[in-house]
Amino acid sequence: MSKPTKTVDTGVIRKFSTGATRDTSTNKYDYEGFLSPIVLKRFCEYMHKHRKQSDGSLRDSDNWQKGIPQDAYMKSGYRHFMDWWFEHRGYKSQDGLEEALCALLFNIQGYLYEHLKKNEGKKK
Repeated sequence: MSKPTKTVDTGVIRKFSTGATRDTSTNKYDYEGFLSPIVLKRFCEYMHKHRKQSDGSLRDSDNWQKGIPQDAYMKSGYRHFMDWWFEHRGYKSQDGLEEALCALLFNIQGYLYEHLKKNEGKKK
């Protein structure tokens, strides 16, 4: 693990204790802070597990980006939400809490993806 360095961000420039400088981090997205590596890893495990189709073939990891109707995401999302709710209330669900949450995350992401594709050129 690397040793953390002290950083001073003046809003104009960042200066590191090593002497290196970079542009300010103000108004830049902090992907490292907004996302969790353990959540992303678990989600990728879920997605990889579900790449195998009923005929035994393996679908591409980005297959969902070809387009799935929002209605399909909504119906699937509700089923997985119910599993999440069951688990939250102390009842057993069909596939367990982590599977339900990953499935719900997939459906939310897919629904948002379709929404953003539809509205891509409409926002300025």
